[in-house]
Amino acid sequence: MRATALLAGTMLAGVPLAALAQTAPAVQTPPPPVTATIAPAPAQEHIIRSLRVEGSQRVEPETVLSYTRLRVGIPYTNETLDQAIKDLLASDLLADVQIDGAVTGDIVIRIRENPIINRVVLEGNKRLKNDKIEKELKLKPRQIFTRTAVRADVARIIELYRRQGRFGASVEPKQVSLDQNRVDVIFEIHEGPKSKVRQINIIGNEKFSDGELRKQMATKEARLLTIFSSNTSYDQDRLAYDQQKLRQFYLTEGYADFRVISAVAELTPDKRDFIITYVVEEGPRYKFGDVTVDSDIRDFDDKRMAATLGIKKGDWYNAKKVEDTVDSLSQTAGAFGYAFADVDPEFQRDREALTMSLNFHIKEANRTYVEKIDITGNTQTQDKIIRREMRLAEGDAFNTFLVKRSTDRINSLGYFQDKFEISQNPGSSPDRIVLGANVEEKATGELTLSAGFSSLERFILQASIRQRNFRGKGQDLRASVNYSSYSKSVELGFTEPYFLDKNIALGGTIFRRDYNAFNYLGSDRQTTYSNVSTGFQIATGVPLTEYWTLSGRYTLSKDDVGLDKSTFYTNGVCDPLKAGRYLCEAIGNRLTSMIGLSISYDSLNSRLRPTAGQRLSLSADFAGLGGDVRYIRGRAEGSKFWSVGGGFILSLVGEGGYIHSLEGDKGPGVDSVRITDRFYLGEPQFRGFDIRGVGPRVLRYQYSGSAATGDQALNRDRDQVIDDALGGRAYYLSRLELEIPLGAGAREMGLRPSIYVQAGALFGLKKPLPTAAFPQARDANGNLLYNKDGSPTLLPLIDYIKDSEGRQLYTVPGTTTVTTCAIGSSATAGGPCVGDTPNTVLTSTTNPFYEEYLGNSAKPRLSVGFGVNWNSPFGPLRIDVAKALLTQKGDDPKLITFNVGTQF
Repeated sequence: MRATALLAGTMLAGVPLAALAQTAPAVQTPPPPVTATIAPAPAQEHIIRSLRVEGSQRVEPETVLSYTRLRVGIPYTNETLDQAIKDLLASDLLADVQIDGAVTGDIVIRIRENPIINRVVLEGNKRLKNDKIEKELKLKPRQIFTRTAVRADVARIIELYRRQGRFGASVEPKQVSLDQNRVDVIFEIHEGPKSKVRQINIIGNEKFSDGELRKQMATKEARLLTIFSSNTSYDQDRLAYDQQKLRQFYLTEGYADFRVISAVAELTPDKRDFIITYVVEEGPRYKFGDVTVDSDIRDFDDKRMAATLGIKKGDWYNAKKVEDTVDSLSQTAGAFGYAFADVDPEFQRDREALTMSLNFHIKEANRTYVEKIDITGNTQTQDKIIRREMRLAEGDAFNTFLVKRSTDRINSLGYFQDKFEISQNPGSSPDRIVLGANVEEKATGELTLSAGFSSLERFILQASIRQRNFRGKGQDLRASVNYSSYSKSVELGFTEPYFLDKNIALGGTIFRRDYNAFNYLGSDRQTTYSNVSTGFQIATGVPLTEYWTLSGRYTLSKDDVGLDKSTFYTNGVCDPLKAGRYLCEAIGNRLTSMIGLSISYDSLNSRLRPTAGQRLSLSADFAGLGGDVRYIRGRAEGSKFWSVGGGFILSLVGEGGYIHSLEGDKGPGVDSVRITDRFYLGEPQFRGFDIRGVGPRVLRYQYSGSAATGDQALNRDRDQVIDDALGGRAYYLSRLELEIPLGAGAREMGLRPSIYVQAGALFGLKKPLPTAAFPQARDANGNLLYNKDGSPTLLPLIDYIKDSEGRQLYTVPGTTTVTTCAIGSSATAGGPCVGDTPNTVLTSTTNPFYEEYLGNSAKPRLSVGFGVNWNSPFGPLRIDVAKALLTQKGDDPKLITFNVGTQF
């Protein structure tokens, strides 16, 4: 076998060639270049007496002869034979051709066939994988090898690398000869570095600096701060795009005559960098002159429409405002039923006064009617699910506003891919239009099996299944199980948005929720009370208008509030000295029967990720249709979203509520609204504060020191304070947030950062009575204990534990036996005591403490921060860094919060 380098003279100009790769066991001297020889022949014509082909292996002799004009019995000359050689070499079947017998007329065509390709090998490619290169190559195994095809494939590979910004890439083609006239074709690829944009020069700009203009371009200079940017590589398409960006920038700044004279990209000699040079001509700056509207449609008042335009005479000329005005006038015409109204801006440039007068000419158009609504692309979702969201029906007068509203409603379903738009196509006549809804369905079933960790709930386990488009009918079926150290729940729900095909929503939920309230003592998390709620809810909703909806609900639930008896009970009774009066008052079973009513206004362009519109909701709940609880609770919520340009989304969200008990006054220090029905505020809705970190609370400070010496001090370290949040009757909360757009790569990763400021408060609770003034310690006989200087002191309080009959209990030394005998023991409680061994009095101790009631203030708390939502591969992640700027005494700020592994 031999390895032969393809000749430089036959390769693509400018492509470097080198020695062959050593894939065969031996390398022989390359054969001579392709030649064609003809034996001398006389100048006069001769007749072909015989004709044969020698050297053919795969190609039939008849096939070889078919490429020539040589035939037995015809005359020939040297030129005839020379042309035959050229024709045979042009067939790409042969590597070498020789013709003998020119003198005698016995013509012999000796050929050497082109080899068959055994395999095509790529070497040195790391940035581009084999599959991306191979699908561009023309050379394939079992095909005939030709140098022309090699040159073409080299060019294709180099072009692929140039598209990747690697202009220094080179390709060395090599062949390895095998037996049976076969070859391996090897492309040795030298990828080289990615060619960066070293410098962007701008010539001719006077009004704006180079830096200001570079900010408008997509292409960026390769600098330390742009090391992770993909826009620093050279791209010819991006170069053309940047010219458009420059023109758009100048046109929005009033420079109507601006033009880019030339844009040149020069590759440095080392092929590593590009230097881009723009030559521009700014021209003078214009202001708007007279702005008028000229409508051929009789329904429009030209002067009134001109007065509503956003363009005013004397303002600097702005091409973007002109485009927006054209769109606005087209939308206005469409809202009146003129689907194909043509708005033509007519410019009058005054180069002396440097003004640009505008006349928006609205051409005559026919009022348009919807001829047909075509729905395509839906394989699972029934047509009626889409049609019922359309605000237009076949035969209705066309209205662009209703088309936009229909688009928003269909997008809000969440059944289809984003950026769905309703197409508008001409109908069978000029006054007819066909609306097309070409949807692309996406998965609406959700199966979640996740484990995670959050700063709110610690370890989380979640399993849920949901189908938001059950059976393609738009029904919502859901079931979930959640477990964490903070809460446990099981829930099953179903919603039919169009009950009996009427515009009435009906749904229900069955639930069991086990919630544990807690506080911290240092880093030790302590559960305070538990609330197990079991019940169901039935809800319905009826639209009143396009934007207003009335909804109602009925809830029946049984709540069981309890405390850990081993921690907070003494002699089988809740001990205020251990739990606090406010917790002891909360325990017990209660049945809640509640009816609620809500009215809401919703003009959001999407319920999933709104960018424009607003929402307002007012709700009231009455508990007291039977059951053990009676109260009225009202809430108000509102939100508004603005798209402020450049992909930025500004939102303002506010909410507030109040709950009023109908059970009357329950005495001093006792609030008639139970602790589980009150409002709470903190993480996650109020960023910058810990869970339940805002509002009324009782802080219990412990005394520390030596009981023997009486040296005691109150420990006010917040990490060593027992903090019990009590909730409030009233609250308010608002948030102003700006969502910041990122590049295409970050958007594909699901990154959505934002900055925000929040203000809110929780208040209105009746001040609880103190647990008690901590009693002074006494001995078993009831005598006061004194410290060394003779004054009473707050020593640990000793509780003497008694049985249900009030008899003192004792423990037998060395055993766990409990008896009512001070000496000896008895077989039964209260029976005769036998023995003379003194027993130990059974007691428990409570350390001295001091309680303080704080946080019941309507003054606003304020926090600022930034956060990031990320749809990470291991689940949705939310990270917030928020600083509390305004707080009230008792509030519990928190700087960093995160949540991962569960839905937000």
